[in-house]
Amino acid sequence: MSKKDKKQVVENDEEVLTQEEATSKKKSKKEKVDPLQEIQEELATEKDRYLRLFAEFENYKRRTGKERVELFKTASQDVMVSLLPVLDDFDRALQEFSKDKDDVHVQGIELISNKLRETLKQKGLEVADTKAGDVFNADYHEAITQIPAPSEDMKGKIIDVIEKGYTLGEKVIRYPKVVIGQ
Repeated sequence: MSKKDKKQVVENDEEVLTQEEATSKKKSKKEKVDPLQEIQEELATEKDRYLRLFAEFENYKRRTGKERVELFKTASQDVMVSLLPVLDDFDRALQEFSKDKDDVHVQGIELISNKLRETLKQKGLEVADTKAGDVFNADYHEAITQIPAPSEDMKGKIIDVIEKGYTLGEKVIRYPKVVIGQ
């Protein structure tokens, strides 16, 4: 090492010492602050941190609980959607056999249909309440076609329900398919 390099190292060491001295002076100034006040400030900071963490955890518990309940309500949605065509077939069969209500076969089909519907209703499946004469709402109905309205008061209203709609809990799993008057 040359003398010039050693001189720079010494100068750098002096700078380091002066920085260390500055930090020790700052520490001594901090020590002059009342230690009780410093502890109270730390305690207040930790209390605030604890309260925020506690509130965040409570929100997490509430949110996951709500998600869990929602999941249980709609967990069977795929099964319900796949059973809707079966319910439609039962409706068509019962409509066709409605002429012969005294036949034991028709009564058997009605019993099976009612049992299936009650079981699905217990699981949260409900028929959407849509009938002819209701006002068409694009948020709740699916328009298949428009036909000329039979009367002036039926314009913009549902003329016929082609396929029933269903809800599972509060969620619509199939919108009713309707014909509206134009």
